[in-house]
Amino acid sequence: MAEVSVARSVLDAVAVHGASTVFGLPGVHNLAFWKGAGKTPLVVRHEQAAVYAADGWARTTGRLGAAVVTTGPGAANALAAFGEAASVGSPVLLVASEIPQRLRREGRVRGVLHESRDQAALFAPLAKAVFSPRTAAEVAEVLDLALATAMTHPRGPVYMDIPADVLGEPAVTGTAAHWHEIEPADADVDAAAAVLDGARVVIWAGGGAVDVEPSLAVLAEHLGAPVVAGYQGRGCPPTDHPASVGLPPHEPEVAALIGAADVLLAVGGDLDGMNTRNWTMPRPPKLVTLDPALPRDAPEWPADAAVTGRLGDALRGLRDRLSPHPAWAPDGLRKEVLARLAADPRTSEAVTLVEAVESARTAETVLVCDMAVAGYWVGGYASAPGPRRLAYPVGWGTLGFGLPAAIGAAAAGRPVIAVCGDGGLMMGVGELATLVQEQLPVTVLVVDDGGYGMLRYDQIHAGDDEVGVDLVTPDFPALAAAFGIPARQVTIRDLAGALAPAEGPRLVHLRARLTPPRTTSPRWYED
Repeated sequence: MAEVSVARSVLDAVAVHGASTVFGLPGVHNLAFWKGAGKTPLVVRHEQAAVYAADGWARTTGRLGAAVVTTGPGAANALAAFGEAASVGSPVLLVASEIPQRLRREGRVRGVLHESRDQAALFAPLAKAVFSPRTAAEVAEVLDLALATAMTHPRGPVYMDIPADVLGEPAVTGTAAHWHEIEPADADVDAAAAVLDGARVVIWAGGGAVDVEPSLAVLAEHLGAPVVAGYQGRGCPPTDHPASVGLPPHEPEVAALIGAADVLLAVGGDLDGMNTRNWTMPRPPKLVTLDPALPRDAPEWPADAAVTGRLGDALRGLRDRLSPHPAWAPDGLRKEVLARLAADPRTSEAVTLVEAVESARTAETVLVCDMAVAGYWVGGYASAPGPRRLAYPVGWGTLGFGLPAAIGAAAAGRPVIAVCGDGGLMMGVGELATLVQEQLPVTVLVVDDGGYGMLRYDQIHAGDDEVGVDLVTPDFPALAAAFGIPARQVTIRDLAGALAPAEGPRLVHLRARLTPPRTTSPRWYED
């Protein structure tokens, strides 16, 4: 039997933990990942795209995402995408090569190709953990620990670098590590139930709730509680569920609903600045939190009762302790708000865009939104048929996320609509070639306003001149055709038909200048 290399042992280990597809870019120091029997990494066109794709995979599947990049500039290129994964707690393992160990001299930088003084230090402020094994035996000691660390709540990306010459050495058998979840304490559940008992409750669904959506929906029905979801919790429960508000908390009607409750029950976090208007949204007098693990940072809003541990157990424990209540929220709130937005000349075209995307998606379609005005609308207002159907980079606000993250979601076997602006798409336009090479079912919707539309709005809102926000953009359909991607330019009226599901990649180009929604900070406090 042929020896298994260290590089192959990494690929085999991440597959066991859920990353059956690994995303990467080959370089002179990491070619061992593309050598030998077995599945090799899916090749993208930029290291940043590799980590965005791994993040998209993790958000879509709930499993580990994995990326491999080369030394020095290859690792540095991945940093922004790694930060985005950190901001939302995506379980991603990034493995970078390092210069050959035989050429390393402790404390010295000698100009070896791609050498850095401390490559791992680039990632340390963002990573949940950093590992720098320097021998095959050390890789075996820490590999499963690194994977378990990424998957243990609170989840987050883990960085590992391995010297180039070690990657090609025979692997050593390591010790398996496993992640575990804490059992919620009965006393904590009792205390939370005491705060909730007899109260008018509104439930906040954060990103940690996506794996316990059925239990959350049952508790919402039991308490008669409306559910408002943060960006990462969209689809908990599905928008068509009677308890789902289906709108962002930034809209005044939703903010008023939250403020009218006696208790806010926050399940799975995400009471962050972007969701709460920097903690200025109306909030009920009492707060109860359910989290799978202690958060890394102290919450901005202290809880009156906090339960830590397996969310499913906590939700079921509350249901068993509390009496049922009738629903108290008004019916038809989502319909009412969307009708208001559709009647407003400033936002009517954006509502048409959202409706077109909704009509084209299936129950399995994942919407991947970039940091663009169109992405803000779809990410905040499109219906969600279930959890893990939206990937949206609002955590770190990384422009250029949309197309490469769509690669990860599509590689996981889901049809994808990627909602991009012209500026963000150009940051990773080479990934159109990846779509073709892998024949991924991604419809790229480019909403082209000739520049950075959100920044243009910021300048107008501030009374400043428009400077630096207008861009030269290509003929997008012709550009897509150059890659062999079917493409068409449409008007807003024809958009829904153009977005209908397709088996392979395609591009739809829409020229439109949309007013940003209330989820964007310049509009947070409008009357």
